[in-house]
Formats: sequence, C-alpha cells, structure tokens
Amino acid sequence: MRYLTFSLDTEKIPRLGVMHADKVVDVQSLSSPTGSGPLPGTMDDLIRQGPAAWAQLATMLRAELPRNDAAARHDPKKIRWHAPIPRPAKNVFCVGRNYVSHIEEQAKARGQEVKIPDIPVFFSKAPTTVTGPFDDVVAERAVTQMVDWEAELGVIIGVGGRNIGRDQALSHVFGYTVVNDVTARDAQKNHFQFFKGKSLDTFCPIGPVVVTPDEFGDPQRKQVTLRVNGAVKQDASTAAMIFPVHVIVEWLSLGLTLEAGDIIATGTPDGVGFGRVPQEFLQDGDILETEVEGIGTMRNRIVIS
Repeated sequence: MRYLTFSLDTEKIPRLGVMHADKVVDVQSLSSPTGSGPLPGTMDDLIRQGPAAWAQLATMLRAELPRNDAAARHDPKKIRWHAPIPRPAKNVFCVGRNYVSHIEEQAKARGQEVKIPDIPVFFSKAPTTVTGPFDDVVAERAVTQMVDWEAELGVIIGVGGRNIGRDQALSHVFGYTVVNDVTARDAQKNHFQFFKGKSLDTFCPIGPVVVTPDEFGDPQRKQVTLRVNGAVKQDASTAAMIFPVHVIVEWLSLGLTLEAGDIIATGTPDGVGFGRVPQEFLQDGDILETEVEGIGTMRNRIVIS
C-alpha cells in the first residue's frame, strides 16, 4: 500500500488517502466491511490501530479499489499534499554519520580525522520542522546563510516497544518514506550541537507517501537521490549504510520506548553542500528534489527572506 495525507482546497483538516491507478482515493469514502469499526480518517489513526487493522484494510483496499466506482478519487495534481504525519507527537529521530562517504566529506571540510562510529549517532529535529513534500522550505537570512540539504530514507514506527532486538526490529515498522534533513550549517556550528541548526521551522520535508514494507521490500537496497535545480548532488544506495534500519531500531529502542507514529531519518550519503569543493548552499528560489527509489520524489522550493 502507498498511503498519504491530503486535503482539498475547501478543507482545513487533512485526511488519509491511498494511491490507486494514479489517483488519490479518500479512504473514508469507502464502506467499512460488515462487523468492523469505522475506517481510519488519518495516518495517525491507521498506525495506532495496529498490524491486524493494517492487514484488514489492505485486504479490503485490494478487493474494493479495482471495482468500487463510488470511491472518491482525486487527481494528485489537484490536492494539497501534507507530510504523512503533519504534526508528530515527538521530535523526529535522526541518525548522523551513517555513510562512510559522508563522514569522509565532512571530515575533509572540517580538517578532521575520519572516524567511523561504533554505534549509531542520534539527534533529533523539533516537530515544528515537519512540512509537506511540495511545500516551501523557509529560512531567514538573520538566522542562517548556510542552508544545506540531506536526502534520507525515513522510517515510520508502527508497533512501539523498548529494547527491541534486531531480529524483530523490522516487524515494528509501519512503512517507509522520504525525509530531507535540511540543515543550517552556521547555526549548527555556532551552537556547538546539532539541534538548533536542524530544527528551524519547515526544515524537515517528509513524504510524498508512506510505502508499507510488503510493497517496499528490502530497505537496504534502495537508491537515495537529491537534485538542486535539476543537478544531481546526492546519489547513493542504502546498502552503504553503516547501521541498517534494523540495527538503528535496536539501538534507538535500547532503554528508550519507541511509540507508534515515531519517525526516524536514517542518515544521508555524501554530496551535501557543506562537503563540496567549493561549498554550496541553497539560495532563494532553488528547487530541491529529494527521491528514494520505490517511494517517490519531494519537490520543495527554497524561500529565503
């Protein structure tokens, strides 16, 4: 399944959609199976219903969508796309230094020794960073003049847990999405830590869809690509991750309870602006395209005031 969160021009409350035959279908426009409860209205609702409900809905959708002419179907170009979870309940969990190539370019840019971590490096982004897959990314010159890109595979937790073993970790995943960990490099440096430079408003586009594991397949065999104004800046395989998804979930959940709806950004490969020679940073009007194979492409315009 390929789920999304959308709204129409006249609406303020986003709703749950599913992609079918190049159309966006409003899940609640379908009829619930006899004897079951109401269909979920939002991505949060669906995630929190748990694996049995996910399987039941998927079975119903596969049966109903090809033959149900009454379902509300929308042109993807005529809806408002939102982040799959427009306002997460918690910070977005992020993994730093998860590709050797990115560690090498960062070390070179800073004149430091290359050090490969033995365990995952975690930080987070505030919930207010989250924005839609086609929304503007807005920055203020008074706050930053070094806006950088970081294309990443995103993971949505579906089944919460603590001290999750790596052999069970992927069974806790609801689905996969695309994340751009937009970063203010100067703010990151000036504050001597990641959080401020990572947490400016709109600095975390997510989307366009969440793809369930049965359709997505192996998360360690996907290409991650980023383009600025059509020019490729990042292009690497998730196979190159130092810590794959199941290991990330294991380490993150060690003594820390993961909950349904939690979002994890799994790290970025080389090609970020800070690591390029000469360095490159996003400018007003630039178009940022972030793509993960098997999920889709976000397209965000940079607005600097």
